[in-house]
Parts: sequence; structure tokens; C-alpha cells
Amino acid sequence: MAINNPYQSYQQNSVNTASPGELTLMLYNGCLKFITIGKKAIEKGNIEDKNTNLLKAQNIIRELMVTLNMDVAISKDMMALYEFINRRLMEANMKNDLSALNEVEELITNFRDTWKEAIQVNRQKQFGQSGRV
Repeated sequence: MAINNPYQSYQQNSVNTASPGELTLMLYNGCLKFITIGKKAIEKGNIEDKNTNLLKAQNIIRELMVTLNMDVAISKDMMALYEFINRRLMEANMKNDLSALNEVEELITNFRDTWKEAIQVNRQKQFGQSGRV
């Protein structure tokens, strides 16, 4: 089925042409987006939107977990952090806990920012100084 919406077409092409590093960055950004929507839904008392978006955030965290290369030492530490984040997202969803969402939002923002910087450094090594994300 063809995509008629130019924005949807652009998004699909972005995913299809992204490097693995860029895909990970997209996952972090998506997780942050769904947490933000979930927080707003809690504040408005919209339980359905809260649940839907926090489940999406959990799905992203689970995807990040299954893509870890467990042969690399740091992956064990990342797995523990992702498990913690997933657990806190579940608690936030069950208890409408904004503090839990703020906590995981900060962690994921730090992961995202570090990942973005790593991509930039890698591009600079490969292509010179023009490697911006």
C-alpha cells in the first residue's frame, strides 16, 4: 500500500535509511516522546492515553534490551538499567507516578545525549568535522 502522506513517507524513509546508531537514537527519542505524552495524560486524568503511551515507552525499552550485544561487558550494565527503567515505567503506569516518569525521563535523556555525542564523534572520525546529527 502506498503512503500518500508526505510526512509519513519521509518518516518511513528515515527509518529505512538510518544506520543502526541512528535507529537507537530514534528509539530513545520515541521513548522520551511517549513518556512526555504519558505525563500529560496523567495530569489530565486520561487513563487510556497514559496507559497506551507508557506501554509504547516500555516496548521501546524492551526493544533496546533485546538488541544489546551481551558479549560486550557494558551491555550487562545497560541491561540492568533498562530493566530498572522498564520496572519504573510499569510502576508509573499502575500508580500514576509522575516522579517515576521524571526519573526515567532523566535517565533516557542522558542515554540519548550520550548516544548522540558518540554518533557525532564517530562521524567526525570517519568524515571529518561535518558529522552532525
